[in-house]
Amino acid sequence: MDYRQTVDYLFKQLPMFHRIGATAYKADLNNIKALSEHLHHPENKITSIHIAGTNGKGSVSNMLASILQESGYKTGLFTSPHLKDFRERIRIDGEMIGESEVIRFVEENKKRFEEISPSFFEWTTALAFEHFAKEKVDIAIIETGLGGRLDSTNIITPVLSVITNISYDHMQFLGDTLEKIAGEKAGIIKQNIPVVIGERQKETESVFINHAEKLNAPIFFASDFYKATFINSSQDGQFISVNHGNKIRFENLQLWLTGKYQLKNICTVLQSLDLLKNNFSGITDQTISAGLTNGPANTGFLGRWQIIATHPQTIADIGHNEAGIKLVMDQLAELDFNKLHIVFGMVNDKDPSKVLSLLPKDAQYYFCKANLPRSLDQEELKKLSLSFGLSGDSYESVAEAFKTARKNAGEKDVVFVGGSTFVVAEVI
Repeated sequence: MDYRQTVDYLFKQLPMFHRIGATAYKADLNNIKALSEHLHHPENKITSIHIAGTNGKGSVSNMLASILQESGYKTGLFTSPHLKDFRERIRIDGEMIGESEVIRFVEENKKRFEEISPSFFEWTTALAFEHFAKEKVDIAIIETGLGGRLDSTNIITPVLSVITNISYDHMQFLGDTLEKIAGEKAGIIKQNIPVVIGERQKETESVFINHAEKLNAPIFFASDFYKATFINSSQDGQFISVNHGNKIRFENLQLWLTGKYQLKNICTVLQSLDLLKNNFSGITDQTISAGLTNGPANTGFLGRWQIIATHPQTIADIGHNEAGIKLVMDQLAELDFNKLHIVFGMVNDKDPSKVLSLLPKDAQYYFCKANLPRSLDQEELKKLSLSFGLSGDSYESVAEAFKTARKNAGEKDVVFVGGSTFVVAEVI
């Protein structure tokens, strides 16, 4: 098979959660353990950082990767989902895994893997572990796919565990309360391994504290130590000041990621780096600053408050659950514009009511469906939205909705694209 045929095989032959939803979810670690054994346990040959959380884990992963690269370390990065190319999921120093490596891995392991019958994510996780071990990375940043305790990535023993925050998402798998969701995320905490929790939340803090104490894992809540304040923004990102306790740590720090929700994520990153410095002495304030400025070149991260066009200003963000949408809508409300046009789509396995209740009623909506089975039908989305006072038309494709929104928008209007990672992916 060539590369395109190989990727088509992975997409079509293997159950893929992001495409089909619940039937692709494997609620145990049996398959990934079998894959790992077949590959001679590559996850044990790499030094890793494990990152979970409802929102922010992608941003935190990419910021840490960029800083570690600037600090002189060969850095692997495993994230999901991808927006444009499958290979975005597996990078070393920002370079995507080679097409030939993907082909080789599938050809060499196809027979045994088909006997195990893994999901798409399990197969991809195994590929990432093998690639990082083969290339002898100094550090690998491993982002969970869904949850933590039963996530395929949870066979690693990292040098640091990080949990960004907890809010409602994937409740059919993780539980219907914040405490239950936190319990699943806490599953990445390991014996004697320090853990950073991004935010101290009253509903969940005891879950993490109790879990860490049982495992003798030192626990640090980043929000207890760091506070970031927005200064201003430009085309190159945003400028922030950061306090560590009562002292200014960074007075005018440039951050390439522009969403204001990054103020919470940067605190998680800095607390994590404080713990990593003992083992990675190359980390300095200078490499932190360089990593936060040079992120696009270092990691190629997309889809977080990304300005994809101007005149009219056009913004895309993959925030898709209640907490993520609220932060995005709060930031949209701070912009100066005549009219707001929102290209919006969702997936069909979540209750959309909490998200729809957060959307502004004075915007013009362009309801659409991303090109995958798990997408919510655009007509159903439009009908549901009407009951929340939202008005607009429905479109059979994201491309048609986006083209129409841009055409209708005036020079001083804003076009926003969101609601689903996959809507954003098609626009980008």
